[in-house]
Amino acid sequence: MIPVNEPLILEKELLYVTDAVKSGWVSSDGAYIDRFETAVAGYLGRKYAVAVNNGTSALILAVRALNLPPGSEVIMPSFTIISCALACIYNDLVPVFVDSDPQTWNLDVSKIESRITARTKVIMPVHIYGHPAGMDEIERIAKKHKLLVVEDFAEAIGSEYKGRKCGSFGDVSCASFYANKVITTGEGGMCLTDDRELAGRLKKLKNLAFIPETRFIHYELGFNFRMTNVQAAMGLAQVERVEQHVQKKRHIGAMYGKLLQPLAERGLVTLPVESAGTTNTYWMYGVVLGEKLNITAAQIMEKLKGLGVQTRPFFYPLHLQPAFEKYPWFRKESLPVSEKLYKYGFYLPSGLTLEDSQIEEVAGAVEKALL
Repeated sequence: MIPVNEPLILEKELLYVTDAVKSGWVSSDGAYIDRFETAVAGYLGRKYAVAVNNGTSALILAVRALNLPPGSEVIMPSFTIISCALACIYNDLVPVFVDSDPQTWNLDVSKIESRITARTKVIMPVHIYGHPAGMDEIERIAKKHKLLVVEDFAEAIGSEYKGRKCGSFGDVSCASFYANKVITTGEGGMCLTDDRELAGRLKKLKNLAFIPETRFIHYELGFNFRMTNVQAAMGLAQVERVEQHVQKKRHIGAMYGKLLQPLAERGLVTLPVESAGTTNTYWMYGVVLGEKLNITAAQIMEKLKGLGVQTRPFFYPLHLQPAFEKYPWFRKESLPVSEKLYKYGFYLPSGLTLEDSQIEEVAGAVEKALL
């Protein structure tokens, strides 16, 4: 079975992790935390970085640090991971969902302003599957309406928008270093910002809101979102060769694009795009079935499983999530592009350990399953 996404772990990870263990600093103190934060901030051109225990925590922490009034609204794509909505709900805020652009699968920037109300405080763009969102227009809208921007670049480490790295946009940006990401610490995440005061709040809130002078007296509620020194050691080794990972991802994307293009030309599938001025890392290589096939993604995925190929479904739209129905802000609505992407979309093996022969095998299996 060809797996969906395997991380690439080499000798330097073992060297750094062993050094962290031997140092005795295995928890949230230790030299590798600072080194990892500095390396990621430098790679992205950010001033400050705060490592945390996972990407969901990074989003929750970022939103909390903005100190928004309860009931404030946060605009985000419906087609994304539930973590984005949880960052709002766990902070007594209201997620507001926007449909997707049918080409890039990111939030449709042309629909943002229609969702802005007097309670809107934040726009949360997500770079879906590695393709950058339309940050120029997002930042223009944010400036016009005096909104903050929380950038989720968990799926787009190494992607670029008009010469800038994803992760360098907005008031605060959030990364994930889960096992299937472009760089990994097993579990892990990070908040990045250019605002010194905001960076200080992030650091304090991730560590139970301790104040050094009065360590066990708390004036506000924080979180235990600390990353361990051992995780940071692995992350440092990963970020030191991040461009190799990005190039491998782009190679995988290019190969799939070439091999599957004949199916796209026949209208059987829609393939990922790379819009002008962007660099797509193809974190996950997704395909969307042509509706004329009269078959769903779930059915094709079952066929591919029988052919020895692992796949994964696209995101289930947030505006349809059963867990949200109990909340007073929930409303039934139709966001047709997001719904179509879920029904007909899935992604193929995209891991850094994939060999060219395996990519060819996967593409052949897709053709066999569709024809």
